[in-house]
Amino acid sequence: MTASQGEQLPIRTSEEVVVVRQAVRKWAVAAGFSIIDQTKVVTAASELARNTVVHAGGGTVLIEQITSGERRGLRLTFEDSGPGIPDIELALKDGYTTGNGLGLGLSGSKRLMNEFVITSTVGHGTKVVATKWK
Repeated sequence: MTASQGEQLPIRTSEEVVVVRQAVRKWAVAAGFSIIDQTKVVTAASELARNTVVHAGGGTVLIEQITSGERRGLRLTFEDSGPGIPDIELALKDGYTTGNGLGLGLSGSKRLMNEFVITSTVGHGTKVVATKWK
């Protein structure tokens, strides 16, 4: 798999969550995703960006156009230096929340993407890599 282009953005505020949504939509359109897949990728990016602000106090996202053989896609890598997730399996269960939300952000984002990997160390932060293939 190779990444041909990329854009890294900070995520510290609600306004920057909007910027991330707009950038991901731009990349999804450029990659030739259908309107349905554009919506899926943007929705997942929005949830993950919001989680980065709310639960970690901010971080970054790297948006990359990727290829694997004939396949093309987008890979979103969210990283933060927040408190980390002590139990990733529990955090991915529908309805589990440590905040005031519905507890559908992580699990919903995972369902919207083709590949979804979370690594987290308590006290050091979290990395989420979410990929959508065309």
